[in-house]
Amino acid sequence: MSTLVRQGKVRDVYDVGEHFLMVASDRISAFDYILPTTIPDKGRVLTQISKFWFDHFDVPHHLVSTDLSSVEIPNGLDASELEGRTMIVKKCEVVPIECVVRGYLVGSGWRDYQATGAVCGIELEPGLKNCCNFPRALFTPATKADSGHDENISFARMLNEIGEETANALKEKSLYVYEKGRDYAASKGIILADTKFEWGWHEGELILIDEVMTPDSSRFWPADQYEEGRNQVSFDKQFVREYLDSTDWDKNSDPPTLPEEIVSKTREKYIDAYERLTGEAFPWK
Repeated sequence: MSTLVRQGKVRDVYDVGEHFLMVASDRISAFDYILPTTIPDKGRVLTQISKFWFDHFDVPHHLVSTDLSSVEIPNGLDASELEGRTMIVKKCEVVPIECVVRGYLVGSGWRDYQATGAVCGIELEPGLKNCCNFPRALFTPATKADSGHDENISFARMLNEIGEETANALKEKSLYVYEKGRDYAASKGIILADTKFEWGWHEGELILIDEVMTPDSSRFWPADQYEEGRNQVSFDKQFVREYLDSTDWDKNSDPPTLPEEIVSKTREKYIDAYERLTGEAFPWK
């Protein structure tokens, strides 16, 4: 008998015995709210990009299979709707830290730098521009939040919360995966500006879990349109955030529905990211 054990902003997780069934919905969140409008096939893009990266890297991870015939389909779910958006994964003890890696000065990092001259407590040289490239990627952890916004924390606080050995291992592993992903994406004409990872303990080993370098967890920019000193064209949900910024929504009340044009363009951006990264046509196009 399968049971729903967790419902996040995007993913629903079911206990199916030995493993979890992780289903990526088409829900989209922005500014700490789940929007009332879904993006068709978004969950499939997230799942297929994550599967691509899990298969691409020699890093231990939680993905067991995407073959639904090996598990009981939870009551009330349509197997055809689950196709392409579902992963059967190992049960892990989740490390309660978001492992953020930044290759560029953008987003909350840019805002932090403007205010303090640092990013998450890491002092930077003065005079840097928006969206400039760091000589070496920065590791900037954050607390995990099921609802609301993750909180950036210092590495020193991370050490205190989870211990030196685990913290150092997560930093090393996260930088390694980001740098491998960054270099691969660059070969496809994509800048992987930043991303966040989740890790968990499985049989005494730290393994990569949840989603990996997707348009929800990362900033993807087309390399041929990159220009330092301004906001970038992107393949991720920044497009939706910018649309919401253009409305009169106060971000403290129920969010508005998205116009069909925004929905369609957002779907196109997600699919474009999948096709550029994998070199394959999106199967549900």
